[in-house]
Amino acid sequence: MFTQLAPSPSSSPANLSHFVNRRSFRNSTFAVSASLPTASSSRPPIQIVGGRDLNLDVTKKEESKGFTLEANEEEIDWMNLESDIRLWTRALRPVQWYPGHIMKTEKELREQLKLMDVVIEVRDARIPLSTTHPKMDAWLGNRKRILVLNREDMISNDDRNDWARYFAKQGIKVIFTNGKLGMGAMKLGRLARSLAGDVNGKRREKGLLPRSVRAGIIGYPNVGKSSLINRLLKRKICAAAPRPGVTREMKWVKLGKDLDLLDSPGMLPMRIDDQAAAIKLAICDDIGEKAYDFIDVAGILVQMLARIPEVGAKALYNRYKIQLEGGCGKKFVKTLGLNLFGGDSHQAAFRILSDFRKGKFGYISLERPPL
Repeated sequence: MFTQLAPSPSSSPANLSHFVNRRSFRNSTFAVSASLPTASSSRPPIQIVGGRDLNLDVTKKEESKGFTLEANEEEIDWMNLESDIRLWTRALRPVQWYPGHIMKTEKELREQLKLMDVVIEVRDARIPLSTTHPKMDAWLGNRKRILVLNREDMISNDDRNDWARYFAKQGIKVIFTNGKLGMGAMKLGRLARSLAGDVNGKRREKGLLPRSVRAGIIGYPNVGKSSLINRLLKRKICAAAPRPGVTREMKWVKLGKDLDLLDSPGMLPMRIDDQAAAIKLAICDDIGEKAYDFIDVAGILVQMLARIPEVGAKALYNRYKIQLEGGCGKKFVKTLGLNLFGGDSHQAAFRILSDFRKGKFGYISLERPPL
């Protein structure tokens, strides 16, 4: 027996800590199909099962296999999607992860931050709002700050431009990077040096000898901090692996003669109150696997992807040959387990999550800039 994670009523909570806005998709045609798409269809429909009315300007066209919904402009209401994610997570086991090494180093890291000339905060470009520590602003104060959105290769150019504009309005310097390939790494090094360039000028005025600029690299687990440092150094100095919790101790490394970098363990709050954010951390592999149930998380991911026009239920069907019946992601996962893994739903959930993390569904961001 399955419990459907149903969409919430049309009204949304007044306060959403990660409020995300609408995104328009122009010159696109989306569809609701009464049956599966056929190879002969000149315009493949997107099957939408459940969810809210997306307020399309609808024109019905009778076809042999059903009808299509056409629109010159489609909007997905990200605020309502965020509200639904909160509703879906209420019945699930809370996602919480606070291993001993984080507790041990958090106090030491806050002390080290006081010595920094500039702080480099690394976030996951797919979920920039969910991958910042709620105490980050308090820790940094007025200290110079660079925001790095890593994994830029996993989001679209539109998403990249939207986030760049959003942070620019806040006066935050943002750099997009790809830690695996090194894109943006050298630009980051130059910006860190330029922001802290007045350090030695002030020291000379005081009669002190010049010193290296000190930059701390901080962020959530598995957002790519160590990989970014290795790219900056052009050699593997810091342990890095595609899973949370690899870096367990702080480590100073030197970049040239004038820049010292501090690699730090990923920092998480002791308790994650925002479970919508926690689920997205699990989906993007930015929190330890012991923190969550794979089947629950994969089920919510399926329901999210079905609501995002770039993917939709059609893409899910094309990949797994399973229909999203009644909008129930957990049932989808269990059916995939029966079809491909001998009834092993955990393996099915792992496959869906791995496919998303490897970009098999395309350039997908799970958050949008607030209005």
